[in-house]
Amino acid sequence: MMEICNIIKQNMTKKNLQDLSVIIPAYNEEETIGKVLGELFRSVRCHEVIVVDDGSTDQTFAVASAFPVKVIRHRTNKGYGAALKTGLRKASGEKILILDSDGQHDPADISALYNALEDFDMVIGERDIHTPQDRSRTVGKKLIRLVGEYLVEQPLPDFNSGFRAFKRNYMLGILHLLPNGFSFSTTSTLAFLKEGYTIGTVPIKSFVRAGRKSTVRFFRDGTKTLLLILRIIMLFNPLKIFAPVSLFLILGGLGFGIYGYLAFSRFSNSAVMITLMGMMMFFIGLLADQIAMLNRRKPLI
Repeated sequence: MMEICNIIKQNMTKKNLQDLSVIIPAYNEEETIGKVLGELFRSVRCHEVIVVDDGSTDQTFAVASAFPVKVIRHRTNKGYGAALKTGLRKASGEKILILDSDGQHDPADISALYNALEDFDMVIGERDIHTPQDRSRTVGKKLIRLVGEYLVEQPLPDFNSGFRAFKRNYMLGILHLLPNGFSFSTTSTLAFLKEGYTIGTVPIKSFVRAGRKSTVRFFRDGTKTLLLILRIIMLFNPLKIFAPVSLFLILGGLGFGIYGYLAFSRFSNSAVMITLMGMMMFFIGLLADQIAMLNRRKPLI
């Protein structure tokens, strides 16, 4: 069973993190990327910093290029997850940290996440619950979190937080399962959990988003996230979906049939059909479970 712990953050001075690669995805963040990079270099020394400009139409690329970092540019906007995948494939550090480019996170917290990787495979920066957020987005995240907790059968950390560190080889092993959009953080957390990797959390500072307005669209990205959660579970544990549905249909059909027999002295065709549908759903779930085991071709390190 996956262990999720909360690690108490300690005050730390500037550290030399020789095996850490920091990946910063950026899209039209010319107003904030310079400040983020400046704070980063004042806080830690790391193996490398990779900025992935995801097809920005402003001066994000030029501002980032003024710093001693590796800047990779997408010709078109491919999505948050796609930018991270590009950075992960180009990174050479054994450990990876993702830092947002909009100034929401404090680079001074990096050392705490890095140190926690000694005990965990992934460490997530857990935001203060009192940090101001859009109410609709907060409700949506809570709903998604409840669905996720049901599917993985354990409490979840702030699994949508993009500020996280992990061991590079572990993430590369599941990279083919992950989306190109904003659901990358959510689905990577669930994938780690379902594979039995250890996840820890560290309390972090979180600031109101600076610069441009968030490009996360609540209804569109929230719906996609729910669908992606279901797809991840279909890959790792399809019976979490099929078993409850089949049980509901079987019990419903039997109940309907018993009522018909007691009231009219016969079993209705509808009751038989519903019961058979439930049985078929269960066997389809068993088949999906076997297919899921065969489809996970890439071994997770």
